[in-house]
Amino acid sequence: MPTGACGINCDVCKLRLLGICSSCGAGRGREAEAKLAAQKRLFGGTCTILECARMNNLDYCIRDCSNFPCQNFALGPYPFSKGFLKMQERRRRDRAPALDHNGRPITVPPEFWETLERRDRTTLLNLTLFEAYPPRALKFRFLREDILVDPETRTLKLFTPSGWEELKDPLLELLTLLYLNHVTALHPMGKDLVGCEDLKEAHYFSGRHRLRVEPLVERYGNDPEGFQEAAEYLGGEAVDMADEAFRLLPFPRVPLYYLLWKGDDEFLPRISILFDRSIETCFSASGIWSLVNLVSFFLLKGPEKSI
Repeated sequence: MPTGACGINCDVCKLRLLGICSSCGAGRGREAEAKLAAQKRLFGGTCTILECARMNNLDYCIRDCSNFPCQNFALGPYPFSKGFLKMQERRRRDRAPALDHNGRPITVPPEFWETLERRDRTTLLNLTLFEAYPPRALKFRFLREDILVDPETRTLKLFTPSGWEELKDPLLELLTLLYLNHVTALHPMGKDLVGCEDLKEAHYFSGRHRLRVEPLVERYGNDPEGFQEAAEYLGGEAVDMADEAFRLLPFPRVPLYYLLWKGDDEFLPRISILFDRSIETCFSASGIWSLVNLVSFFLLKGPEKSI
């Protein structure tokens, strides 16, 4: 599909059909190189958006650039309206969709908090590596965020420059409570790594419940540097398991391993996800599926806009 680096889909444009205009193509493609050369020859200058994508080795700004929408778009007058750019800025700050494995909105049952209140806090701290936070809260690191589990207010809180603020993230809240209410033993990390096909409930991970790695492959399959940048931004630790591989920690003792193999003339790029087998002791198959979706969401989101 002849989509320009800016995101405009030239495939549905009449100017292309009339032969008046050709697609700029992806920023890293030959079409972009040719278009920039033609612009410089004919107009004495080039499109700042296409030039920037080319210079930063990006295919599509709207998908691949952490700084989208930037000044190159804001100064306009095209390709996008100010309203569209504001919408992009706003929604890129959203948390992951709060949907369960059947696509239904998530609600956190009050009894999950009641169960947590009955658990011995010292035992939980030892089993999970969470930290005590006065008077009765638990603190942990979710990827790059500091999260507070507050039984008194029955909420999660996020540490911000202004202090602790209530975090409305039903998916993370549900997964956190499931983990705290089901963890019962201490397991060594990194000793028995398995894929979803090796789990006891392997049959679950098929059909509509297959792990959704396709968006990750679309974004990072041909951009291992971007994959590395996103993983390191989330606190990922590089591991020697593929062309690029990282261990990410949604909870201090629940690692997920993301493995990227670059494509070549013979094989397409692919991404796999591995787990410590002990994950089965804390989460059902649907919980594992949801946890992967949550971590993958932040991996796709990548570094926050820096300008």
